[in-house]
Amino acid sequence: MIRVSRRDDVVRVARLDGDVLTEFWVWDLAAPDGVGDVYTGRVEAVLPAMAGRFVEIGGVVGFLPDSAGGKGLTVGAYVTVRVTRSAQGGKGPRLAVVDEEPGEKPGLLRRGDGPLLELAGRVADEVLVDDYALIAQLRPRLEGRMRYDAKAFDAVLEDEVAGLAEPTAPLPLGALMHVSIAPAAVLIDVDAGAGSEVSQLALNIAIIPEICRQIVLRNLSGGILVDFAGMKPAARAKLAGPLTAALGRDFLKPEFLGFSHLGFAEIVRRRVRPGLHEVLR
Repeated sequence: MIRVSRRDDVVRVARLDGDVLTEFWVWDLAAPDGVGDVYTGRVEAVLPAMAGRFVEIGGVVGFLPDSAGGKGLTVGAYVTVRVTRSAQGGKGPRLAVVDEEPGEKPGLLRRGDGPLLELAGRVADEVLVDDYALIAQLRPRLEGRMRYDAKAFDAVLEDEVAGLAEPTAPLPLGALMHVSIAPAAVLIDVDAGAGSEVSQLALNIAIIPEICRQIVLRNLSGGILVDFAGMKPAARAKLAGPLTAALGRDFLKPEFLGFSHLGFAEIVRRRVRPGLHEVLR
């Protein structure tokens, strides 16, 4: 089930599996994140050391990798590009070449779908929307899948969504996760709490699915380091299977790289749309 609530230009999108919130997105109609937008671009600079080009797309400069169609383009060349990763962390958008004729000058050709239509394209869920105008706007793409619900976001869902703005989240068996976001990486620290009656191994295995769910809900990406509740190095290997399995349910298919010498579980998750912390800020 996809539940959608609109207030002014801000559309909140939640996907639930039964009663479990599995994805949450904020779609700002007045300032979309740009993913999927198609532009006419002009090559500004060729960067052999970075295997790509800087491309001006109408007041903004994005990066076009050689592997995404940029190879061979020279300075001044016009090209049609699609935004594959939004501008975030002080960096411009990531681009890929689109096989169509560019316009006469750099600038936007058409907007991308936005997170709601992107989500609806991945899953076949019914969509409940609390705004008639938004239903009318989306009807050509979601005909037969939408219905109006004035309480698309009920009190329980509102409470859980509000909790996503906090740097902590409860985990099973009384544990807590603390999220610290830095430009270079995301650090997740696990506090086992007091009075747990299970072993550290059992506790860490039990909390893995919820940690991975929170990663998706908060759209944490890039390098992610997880500091599980104190375990001896030899025992950490037993977490690899459960962690890999839980990450495999993520639509972005993040990769578990192993444990560092400091004991952190190292995860890499693709950056596409801005993290929830950036959107809320």
